[in-house]
Amino acid sequence: MMFPQVPNLHALGAMALTVLALWAFTRDRYPLEISSFGLLAVLAAGFAIFPFGDLKPSAFFYGLGHEALVAVCALMVVGQGLVVTGALEPIGRYLAKFWSAAPSAALFVTLILGGVLSAFVNNTPIVVLFLPILISVCLRTGSSASRILMPVGFATLVGGMATTIGTSTNLLVVSIAADLGAVRFSMFDFALPACIASLAGCAYLWLIAPRLLPDRKLELDNASPRLFVGRLVLEEGSPAIGGRVQDAYALTGDTMKILRIRRGDSAIVPNPDETLRGGDRLRVQDTAAHLTAYAQALGATLYSGDSSDQAVDEDHPLSADDQSVAEIAVVQGSLLDRTNLKSIHFRDRYQLVVLALHRQGRDVPSPFEEIDDVVLSQGDVLLVQGNRDQIAELKRSAEFMVLDGSTAVPRTDKAPMAFAITLAVVAAAATGIMPIAVSATSGVLLMLLTGCLRLGSAIRAISPSVFFVVAASLALGKALIETGATDYITDVFLYVTLGQSPVIVLSALMLLFAILTNVISNNAAAVIGTPIAIGIATKLGLPYEPFILAVLFGANMSYATPMAYKTNLLVMSAGGYKFSDFVKVGAPLTIIMWLVLTYVLAAIYL
Repeated sequence: MMFPQVPNLHALGAMALTVLALWAFTRDRYPLEISSFGLLAVLAAGFAIFPFGDLKPSAFFYGLGHEALVAVCALMVVGQGLVVTGALEPIGRYLAKFWSAAPSAALFVTLILGGVLSAFVNNTPIVVLFLPILISVCLRTGSSASRILMPVGFATLVGGMATTIGTSTNLLVVSIAADLGAVRFSMFDFALPACIASLAGCAYLWLIAPRLLPDRKLELDNASPRLFVGRLVLEEGSPAIGGRVQDAYALTGDTMKILRIRRGDSAIVPNPDETLRGGDRLRVQDTAAHLTAYAQALGATLYSGDSSDQAVDEDHPLSADDQSVAEIAVVQGSLLDRTNLKSIHFRDRYQLVVLALHRQGRDVPSPFEEIDDVVLSQGDVLLVQGNRDQIAELKRSAEFMVLDGSTAVPRTDKAPMAFAITLAVVAAAATGIMPIAVSATSGVLLMLLTGCLRLGSAIRAISPSVFFVVAASLALGKALIETGATDYITDVFLYVTLGQSPVIVLSALMLLFAILTNVISNNAAAVIGTPIAIGIATKLGLPYEPFILAVLFGANMSYATPMAYKTNLLVMSAGGYKFSDFVKVGAPLTIIMWLVLTYVLAAIYL
């Protein structure tokens, strides 16, 4: 067999654009939405300027209304309904009790349960349910949360491979295979190989993975507050008396911020031009060291809180008994996603102070920006401090994932309805009564009509990055197919694996996409890989199913890097993991899943 002949210029252009797009998808500097939308625009404009056969430029927009994309978006909203109503709260409550009684057995049950639930519901709601429970149990028992959060997160990815609706990747592969006339999978057609591999994967995550992970302390392990409310009383002789508020700020190096001024029985909202008087009580919140420094700079006496009559000294230190520390994770559908704290007036609205912000294992912001100005994204974790009742109220709102050391999971009276709607969506698709896109959109309508979801929550549940990546990937796949680029890539792959058995070809295809999915978008890998898999099966004269499933399973193995899947980023920040932790635990899991699935697919289909 000779090396495949170079294809036409349009095919070469489509392949070059594919490489460029995949590179752009890996750059943090370019948001996925912009990269994806740019890809759509370049494809349409390129084929308008340089026509190719009967391929119309407008054809590249068909992905925006593709059945798979509709189903993906609708399932995101249905999953958000489960989160907002707390429909999975009973599971969390029983899990919390089990963890306190038998941690090792509870970890195994949690892994299996997470995998099973993720086969029918997007894994993000499952992770949102499990993280607060696992962290609070670990804080109460003194065990290491960092040894269990990553295994549980991976278990939801492993379990998501079992059905056509388990992940957006599955939906895309199944839809494209049907569009190309290869094979039409029903919901459980590949559940057997997925379940066999998932059992092997969960055994590894239960027995081995926790031993590979370091024991790291979480921010919540230190339950003492970071900030204190202090009262600075301006005594006679203070250099601040007679000056303006902004002059007092200057005396402290412009680091102090006065929350309120008490003068006699009245409370004054400070403004820069307000004149300070003797006896004024300045309410300030800051670290203990800073409050002491402010008192010295202003010649003031420091008291703890608003009502204490005892000045702060060695025998009477600052205290904040009513204050608590919690972590708030930015998840899909959160009010914090794609915005900053300043724009939503976070401190004023929720009466919470943000102490730190963690992103992908690192502290942000940069030295040149304030935390309030940082645009937040999914996976970011905010360390906040505030009144215990305020944090509890925030947790009950179900708008945020709050890690506050308690096992309580928010639940509303709409929870049974949301759970019933989700079951109906899955049942209608599983029995063939409705296609998943139809049953899921019907489920969204029911969620809205019954009040399980507000319109704003439903809109925020649709991830813009997933939406545009799927639409752009479908357009790119169309360009590759129509220009003959996929045929050329297929021929090159067969040339490289020439003389190898079908099992080796199958295994190599799966490994290729398992590697790609940890570097680029798993949805992009699935869209590009599905027509290649069909082409390989056609030219080898073998069944389509094993090669299509090799791409599907390979594109789901998002274990080795934190950026491979959005829940990896959430787990990374919540567990304090480093990039190397994902490689150390995820790479062996990828190898296990790859080897087991190769054997099972070959045994069933070849």
